[in-house]
Amino acid sequence: MRERLQELKEQALAQVTEAQDVKALQEVRVAYLGKKGPITEVLRGMGKLSAEERPLIGQMANEVRDEIKSAIETKEVALETAAVEAKLAKESIDVTLPGRPQKTGARHPLTAVVEEVEDAFLGLGFSVAEGPEVETDYYNFEALNLPKDHPARDMQDSFYFTDELLLRTHTSPVQARTMEKFEGRGPVKIICPGKVFRRDDDDATHSHQFMQIEGLFVDKNVRMSDLKGVLEAFAQSFFGPDRSIRLRPSFFPFTEPSVEVDVSCGMCGGEGCRVCKNTGWIEVLGAGMIHPKVLEMSGFDSKEYSGFAFGMGVERLAMLKYDIDDIRHFYTNDVRFLAQFKRV
Repeated sequence: MRERLQELKEQALAQVTEAQDVKALQEVRVAYLGKKGPITEVLRGMGKLSAEERPLIGQMANEVRDEIKSAIETKEVALETAAVEAKLAKESIDVTLPGRPQKTGARHPLTAVVEEVEDAFLGLGFSVAEGPEVETDYYNFEALNLPKDHPARDMQDSFYFTDELLLRTHTSPVQARTMEKFEGRGPVKIICPGKVFRRDDDDATHSHQFMQIEGLFVDKNVRMSDLKGVLEAFAQSFFGPDRSIRLRPSFFPFTEPSVEVDVSCGMCGGEGCRVCKNTGWIEVLGAGMIHPKVLEMSGFDSKEYSGFAFGMGVERLAMLKYDIDDIRHFYTNDVRFLAQFKRV
């Protein structure tokens, strides 16, 4: 049996040395150290040996088994290390290669304009207010001095869900809701940016969805001169310090008196050109002193409080600021158009 055990050891160690992968090692392990392996068979035949030989053969069998097992484990570690090194060599990175440029996005021009307008009015002491885009008829029209039979409703063709529920046609409902929250006690000083919706045919200057920023200031002894001062400060902040504004009489149901506000043309400096249609002025927004009925419906005493309101289209401001000729560019998501505003 000694010769048989020595022979099995030499065969097993030779196969371990020749093994090229972990799978081959496992086959050697099962073949020689398994329950049906030759070493186990030798141990089962020890009953035929004399009492003196049994412990010697048993010790030798254990030593052969341990040696084979150790050789397998050592070779397994070596094979695994070699596999990792080969994988690292295959997947190595050439740090001398140029990197792949990552395309970065940019703020949308409308977002940039809204943030710039907000910054300008925050600097003037205003805060930002928001409200629902799905609005009730009361807040969208009636609370703004537009009862159900008012002819001015025709100026805003609306998207109705029911007789009393619609997509808001302006952000003025936010003003009415905010004034109600103040319960007749001023001051109220807010701007309201957001999306609005009207049933317009989409073309170069109109869209069924667009953005507005409206402002409101209610307090005691608010005058038209305060309105002009605020809007002039905004115009110079947004368009440039050399710009000026003018007010022209107009009509809005929720303000009295009402005005259209023009800013001096930046292309010609007020001399007259194609952009301003040779007038020297460009219309930018509407404004006026809040109608006493609007104040009363929102809980303010119109004899004690007064205020002004204004509203401007974000797309119009962006078109004027960046010389864009078609409102549809803002909504088509053409990356060639948007890429121009990476620094905006």
